[in-house]
Amino acid sequence: MPGRALYSPRALNKAFTKEFERQGWKKYKVQCNYSSEYYLPGFTPNRATKGAFREIDFVKNRVGVEVQFGKYAFMVYNVCAKMTIFHKLGVIDVGIEIVPIKLFAEEMSTGVSYFEQFVWDLEHRGVADIDIPVLVLGVTA
Repeated sequence: MPGRALYSPRALNKAFTKEFERQGWKKYKVQCNYSSEYYLPGFTPNRATKGAFREIDFVKNRVGVEVQFGKYAFMVYNVCAKMTIFHKLGVIDVGIEIVPIKLFAEEMSTGVSYFEQFVWDLEHRGVADIDIPVLVLGVTA
């Protein structure tokens, strides 16, 4: 931004990746084999679904970590869907979601979501019987 230095979410993700990998954390990826049982008879699905996968940023000792300096929908997806999926697959028992606090998000070069809004939504959503323990960790520079 002219006249103001801002943090790059992409560069922050690279820095987190470098340090987590240095500490022995690994990405974990599973292939997605999509079913066609819900299509109408005679419908042929698009071949674009081949090679689909789900990936969690870091896994070590059955702990899954996602670093999210992106849009709000990705924070929600990580905690409310992705971590549950990897738990059901027997990969993780607990999760950690690393997100910026509002003051830090305001210093980033793209509009990202932040800790305070995510925690508020999770508290007001309530607990579901599919949830696993997840620490939402708000960070700043």
